[in-house]
Amino acid sequence: MIYKLLPPNDERVLSGIAPFDIETFKKNEKDLTITDFCNNMFETMKNYGGIGLSANQVGKPYRMFVMGDNENIEKGKKWVCINPEITDMSKDLIRYKEGCLTFPFLFLDIERPQKIRVKYLDENLETKEEEMDGIVSRCYQHELDHMQGKVFTELVSKLKLDMALKKRDKEIK
Repeated sequence: MIYKLLPPNDERVLSGIAPFDIETFKKNEKDLTITDFCNNMFETMKNYGGIGLSANQVGKPYRMFVMGDNENIEKGKKWVCINPEITDMSKDLIRYKEGCLTFPFLFLDIERPQKIRVKYLDENLETKEEEMDGIVSRCYQHELDHMQGKVFTELVSKLKLDMALKKRDKEIK
């Protein structure tokens, strides 16, 4: 099942999300297991051409996201990150172009830590801890921002955002 992406001004995209609770999930998604929901999230992410997708981008009130499932990233590894957190980050910052499924065809140079150490629950609700680097680190940080109700357009100046919007609009025409 492919979910519909919410527009960027939808309050569900712009609001922080409470920690994931299995009982709330079961109550809300009566006929859906966590595995089914995660599969739907991956299917939705791939349908829209992304490498990460948070539940609130599709109107679901769960502190979770999926990422990966792309042969060019860690040989196609898939991550399900429930109640994600960053436990440590490098002082080394790197600037790189990011896009977001919530803002189609918009790309912004965002500065983020190169490496992070993370902790999350997987689809089996088992705790995972790992170090991430490069695009995987960047994607995790981007999706975690969604969990706080923060979108990537907030991470650049108004001038840079306006310039990127003009470029996007010109390319769409």
